[in-house]
Amino acid sequence: LALNPWDVVLCISGTIISCENAIVVVVIFYTPAFRAPMFLLIGSLATADLLAGLGLILHFAFVYFIPSEAVSLLTVGLLVTSFTASVCSLLTITIDRYLSLYNALTYYSERTVTRTYIMLILTWGASICYGLLPVMGWNCLKEPSACSIVKPLTKNHLVILSVSFLAVFAAMLQLYVQICRIVCRHAQQIAVQRHFLASSHYVTTRKGIATLAVILGTFASCWLPFAVYGLLGDSSSPGLYTYATLLPATYNSVLNPVIYAFRNQEIQKVLWAVCCGCFSSALPFRSRSPSDV
Repeated sequence: LALNPWDVVLCISGTIISCENAIVVVVIFYTPAFRAPMFLLIGSLATADLLAGLGLILHFAFVYFIPSEAVSLLTVGLLVTSFTASVCSLLTITIDRYLSLYNALTYYSERTVTRTYIMLILTWGASICYGLLPVMGWNCLKEPSACSIVKPLTKNHLVILSVSFLAVFAAMLQLYVQICRIVCRHAQQIAVQRHFLASSHYVTTRKGIATLAVILGTFASCWLPFAVYGLLGDSSSPGLYTYATLLPATYNSVLNPVIYAFRNQEIQKVLWAVCCGCFSSALPFRSRSPSDV
């Protein structure tokens, strides 16, 4: 096959994604202090993005060096599983942040740990089911007219994935609106109790809303174009449009470690300790709420 520059860019993106998220996975896995629910969810997100990066690399290698229909189905199944798990992990993180504010008094309990494991099981269970569909026969290899903009996924399969994404986005939007209301109410109560100036309350509220806007805006700008095009396009649509909408979706996996992991002060401490050669699993940590990260 002639080398497609878009495939090269996707492979490079996959390499960057793999390197970034491998660091997060290793840090969380080898640090006993990172066993809190919020770190488990961040680890789930990093694992999903790591698999997505590896899937992009393998897809490029198999397409140009080991062309095979069976291998193509496996790599596409891996990509569907990993990207679905990444999107669902973002939703679970949002739910965890909301509950940490809504049920602040009971958040640090065994119930939270149990709920976290349940969300992880549901996330990865649904993602694996979505990814197995092409391998189990729901593909368009024998019927090209049924193909979607991403071969060998069928049009119906991609429609389900796109609708699922839009549902996740709507749920995240609703949860972040509720988080904004809780944050604004808490900031106002603190300002009244401590006799802060109105300007201080305004700055605190604006900072919180800006952070949530960046998180939600990044997610929407990366995945919304591909989800909409997945609903509207079909096998006859130009491949250029597919690449132009799929590439921003991969950027979400590039930005996730920056937004959810590298901004966390505890993870920063461990990374600096590793860089300085003085890593210790017993580093002191300050207990923080998911809403702080």
